[in-house]
Amino acid sequence: MRNLFLLGAASAALIPVLLPATAAAQTAAPATSATPTPDASGAKDIVVTAQRLDSARDAILPSLGASDYQINRRILESQPGGVDRSLVQVLLQAPGVTLDSYGAVHVRNEHANLQYRLNGVIVPESISGFGSTFDPRIADTVDLLTGTLPAQYGYRTSGVINLKTRSGSFDNGGDVGFYGGSRGTIEPSASLRGSAGKLSYFVSGSYLENDIGVENPTASRDAIHDHTRQYRVFGYLSDILSDSSRLTVFSGSSIGHFQIPNNPGQGDPATNFSLNGNTTFDSAKLDQNQREITHYGVLAYQYAGGALNFQIAPFVRYSQTRFTPDPQGGDLILSGVADTSRLSSLTAGVQADGSYKLSDSHTLRFGLFFQNERTRSLVTSRVFTVDGSGAQTSTVPLSITDSGGRNGQLYGAYLQDEWSLTPTLTLNYGARFDAVRAYTREQQLSPRINMVWTPATGTTFHAGYARNFTPPPQELIAAPTLALFNGTTKATEIATADPVRAEREHYFDVGVQQVVVPGLKIGLDAYYKIKRNLLDEGQFGPSLVLSPFDYATGYAWGVELSGSYTHGPVDLYFNVARGEEKGRNVVSSQYFFAQDELDYIAGHSIFTDHSQRWTASGGGSVTIRNGLGKLVPSVDFLYGDGLRADDPINNVPNGGKLPSYFTANFGIAQNFDGPGILKGLSIRFDVTNIADKVYLIRDGSGVGVGAPQYGARRGFFGGIRKTF
Repeated sequence: MRNLFLLGAASAALIPVLLPATAAAQTAAPATSATPTPDASGAKDIVVTAQRLDSARDAILPSLGASDYQINRRILESQPGGVDRSLVQVLLQAPGVTLDSYGAVHVRNEHANLQYRLNGVIVPESISGFGSTFDPRIADTVDLLTGTLPAQYGYRTSGVINLKTRSGSFDNGGDVGFYGGSRGTIEPSASLRGSAGKLSYFVSGSYLENDIGVENPTASRDAIHDHTRQYRVFGYLSDILSDSSRLTVFSGSSIGHFQIPNNPGQGDPATNFSLNGNTTFDSAKLDQNQREITHYGVLAYQYAGGALNFQIAPFVRYSQTRFTPDPQGGDLILSGVADTSRLSSLTAGVQADGSYKLSDSHTLRFGLFFQNERTRSLVTSRVFTVDGSGAQTSTVPLSITDSGGRNGQLYGAYLQDEWSLTPTLTLNYGARFDAVRAYTREQQLSPRINMVWTPATGTTFHAGYARNFTPPPQELIAAPTLALFNGTTKATEIATADPVRAEREHYFDVGVQQVVVPGLKIGLDAYYKIKRNLLDEGQFGPSLVLSPFDYATGYAWGVELSGSYTHGPVDLYFNVARGEEKGRNVVSSQYFFAQDELDYIAGHSIFTDHSQRWTASGGGSVTIRNGLGKLVPSVDFLYGDGLRADDPINNVPNGGKLPSYFTANFGIAQNFDGPGILKGLSIRFDVTNIADKVYLIRDGSGVGVGAPQYGARRGFFGGIRKTF
């Protein structure tokens, strides 16, 4: 696929090889661009100024020495499902990205540790759940940065996902569409973009309803009690203040309602708990639900002057997750605990980034970051009393409320220099300082260095080192009062609850990218990580919100092979990754574990549950011109050699693995060129999981894994969209 994935290092030397000419301006001094010649209306001036400011913004935050995989708008629209597929499905087609349950992905075998940015500005992460905060249809491009990131990237460093949002600066118009199909899928959407003088805007909204909001815990074609309704809106407004400055505001909301799917045949009357004399409950009739909301907003002022360029962006984000158990007492009978939980997080802060061109050989980049987060947790638990042996002593449940809150801050600053040693050799070196003041009080100075060498046209080597500092996700830490539950069915075997600490990492990365023949690019990248206080997360309670903990030490390594081929109307790509991650000795939130697990992990390095041995993805499309316009058939696939599972024979946590799987999707779209009402019309048909494979994502075992999940069975979908 043309420009689908940019393989290897995106550097001053590399960008002109891989990117179209408009993107090469990322490494140029934007302020030196020639002043556009105005036309009668001044509209051309405004368009060119907006383009130049976009280039200046990108140049402040380049990906020098990191691996930059970019999916552009044309590819988003041509892939199976088009822009109606989720951001997770889009990211799974990038190298080293692993599918997990509950809508999660892992980059280079890391759990979470992903940073989301819109137009280069950090949007603080939401409380984890099933729904995606961001909709791919708002993006012109989606970039995934991995590897040894430059100093401007901190906090979440396994991958930086940057969505460059659409705007109305370049054309007026919009679209309205409808997509639907199997499992009751209904997905209407619409967008509008345009400009008036120096003001431009873009708004987008979508609604999704279906019967597979969460992965099916059984191998059946249709899940039981799995209905979801999801709403997403996004708005962008930009005002060009002068030839060298603009003010931008963008905001969005995501609201999701999820039924928790049921697994029939759970529980045993002989071991179930008794609620008012009743010891039986059909697990297929449980009625658990979760609601997730996220609202965010950013105000950004950008200046692109002579040698100096900068952007200052205050931001705010509110996130809330509510879980409600079965109202008929099914949770109490089957597990002895029914939690009603509410977690919320209000975050506000500011991000400032700038660059200063000292000379033709040196460009300084610098920035500051501050974030204040207020988190609250309110959990009301219905439990039974038990005796010293764990036997139930009363059939009347108790109600215990545990609440808490915390103010926490993140501080950061960085300085780095892009040094062009020769026309073919670039060194980017610097450091960042980070501090966290929340459930833990820690700080670190982190040096970063990357080298990019282009010895010949079409050949690029990169190598780098990064010291990373990853604070624990404050929004996921509830810090329960364990003593409240002594003598009840919610009492923990372990009473130790050491605080979750920040992960510290030494990261090494080396790679090469080669243009074999015009249109064919191959990339090879290898990495190794040494970790202290390795952060992981797991589902340890009835609420489907993950909780963090640390391994004292850990390591990760991997190798990625990627390629893309473009020739005329044909676009192809492929990715293969091999890797693993291990941790040793749990040193925080020990109460989540059983004593035998803690004892084993204290003396042995174990695979983290999200460590996948092999991952592969690929696909392609062909554009066929016909009498109606353009016919675009496409296909993509995903292969995984199983996430981790427990080894029941040797009793090793995460010592086994799930069977490998291969699944493929097919799509075909007809884009009409006209005449009349047909112009801008597109119809599509998609088949997911063509072979109707039954495959496990999780089997319910493993550290912090709460229930089995299966991948979706075959589905048929169709859509129509009118662009105007």
